[in-house]
Amino acid sequence: MNKNLEQFAYLPLKQFSNRVWRTYEGGALIDKWKKDIPETDSSFPEEWIMSTITARGNNRPLDEGLSIINTPLGNISLKELVNSNLELYLGEKLAKKYGTTGVLIKMLDSLERLTIQVHPDKEYARKMLNSEFGKTESWYVLNNREINGEKSAIYMGFKEGVTKKLWKKYFESQDIQGMLNCLHKIEVKPGDAFMIYGGVPHAIGSGCFLMEVQEPTDYTMRVEKITPGGLTIGDELIHQGVGEENMLECFHYDTYSYNEALEKWKVKPEILDSGKEFTLKTIFNEKHTNCFGLGELDLNGSYTLKGNGCFFVAVIYSGEGVIICGNKEYSFVQGDEIFLSAAIDTITFKTQIKSKILLCYPPN
Repeated sequence: MNKNLEQFAYLPLKQFSNRVWRTYEGGALIDKWKKDIPETDSSFPEEWIMSTITARGNNRPLDEGLSIINTPLGNISLKELVNSNLELYLGEKLAKKYGTTGVLIKMLDSLERLTIQVHPDKEYARKMLNSEFGKTESWYVLNNREINGEKSAIYMGFKEGVTKKLWKKYFESQDIQGMLNCLHKIEVKPGDAFMIYGGVPHAIGSGCFLMEVQEPTDYTMRVEKITPGGLTIGDELIHQGVGEENMLECFHYDTYSYNEALEKWKVKPEILDSGKEFTLKTIFNEKHTNCFGLGELDLNGSYTLKGNGCFFVAVIYSGEGVIICGNKEYSFVQGDEIFLSAAIDTITFKTQIKSKILLCYPPN
């Protein structure tokens, strides 16, 4: 245990930008959000927030994906900070149950459609990947853009009539349109929210800028061997080392009508608290999953949040102001990503410019 690092548990901790290579192109809307110039699409279309895990993929940098925090002692990985005192940083319950943050947050911007994929549920992850975490995730749409006249959309869930036999046939023949036709296509707009449980087939379409809150793994099973952008995907990124037959077992072959799919996976945000200066909404909570939570604070004034015995992360989507913590003020601006440890009892956000603050929580 590094006692020197425990002092930072009482401060709001900002991470440096943490862009991660993926098999698809995008990222210009992340640049726009961060106010970075130029706004460029590239092979780094994701920003990983408060990450204590590394990205999967051959020939990638050793610690790609790990969040680095700016502290008075220099730049230190969040993983090292948390490990210096798990209970202080994470909270007692989380420290004892998981010994890690238990959550991964991403900003994701797609220039092209992502490959059709599925993530493991907890049972599959334990059995096939020796992991206590699967990769149930959530999407909260923040912005969108038309790409080549194509409106932003997602693909999700098997349509009625789809069978495992048919899916395997399309996979083996690499009939991409056949596979896309098996899934519901849902147009999306800012404010839309979806749960993507382990086992549910899905693909993010082009032109989607969203926050993804998920279990802390990078396990993705893909059924396209060449991406829409023409990149050939290696076996490791197709089946994560379990083989193609076992990869096909990761899918849940339940089928739904379009309306049933929306009823099952689209989430309607609810207002928890509101006043003249603020609206606090819950987006994902224990009604949807016990893996993570997401709230949104729209603020034009000040609002105080009480600690609940665990850490949380504040992502400043827009606006600027100060955080009052321990009788000191710390500035925040659009694009900031701030870790607030379990050791912090009370925190007040006070705006100078009207702000939208996304509040991300670990497993309950």
